[in-house]
Amino acid sequence: MPAARVDTFLPPALTSTLLSTGEREELTAFRILSPGGDVISSPPRPRTRAGRQPVEKRAMRAAAVLNEAYDYPRPSSFSRGLRFEFGDKTLLLISGTASVDESGLTRHVGDFRAQLWRTYRNISALLDAEGATWHDIVRTTCYLRDIERDYKDFNEIRTAFFEWLQLDPLPASTGIQARLCREDLLVEIEAMAVLEHTASVPDVRGRS
Repeated sequence: MPAARVDTFLPPALTSTLLSTGEREELTAFRILSPGGDVISSPPRPRTRAGRQPVEKRAMRAAAVLNEAYDYPRPSSFSRGLRFEFGDKTLLLISGTASVDESGLTRHVGDFRAQLWRTYRNISALLDAEGATWHDIVRTTCYLRDIERDYKDFNEIRTAFFEWLQLDPLPASTGIQARLCREDLLVEIEAMAVLEHTASVPDVRGRS
């Protein structure tokens, strides 16, 4: 994702006409606006304690099956997942993933079961891009638009998929009913994976 420019998401017109008093107060305290109400051209450099460096992290991608959220006409500011190292372990944090294709379009509108399979395929591609598999998954958080209607199908497919993968032990998991970011998305899953540290996988955007 390109570095965010303050004046990209906060046009000058907003600073003069559409900001509430509270917004203006917070943006000034945040040093996004100057005391005079002008947009500060670049954010202040992050301050770190002596000797402490930010943890190195890298965005996960699977462009063959799933677009980048920042590529939408109205960019959505998150990575599909992040990879970082802790000692001899690698941690993968996969953002909420749904039945979205490489062009950012919803697949299988109205078909919960097909959307769930596409969601699993997208997560599998993100894992594969980092040299990981579902056997490295330690936790999932599963959001269903209508949990009463769809949980039976959800659990049936999840059980069949995990049995096919021969996962043992099964990942920890939480199921939540939630209104998702699009009306036509019926399921979204976050995931966390932990694996033994290996040499970094090359950053190949098109790998699936």
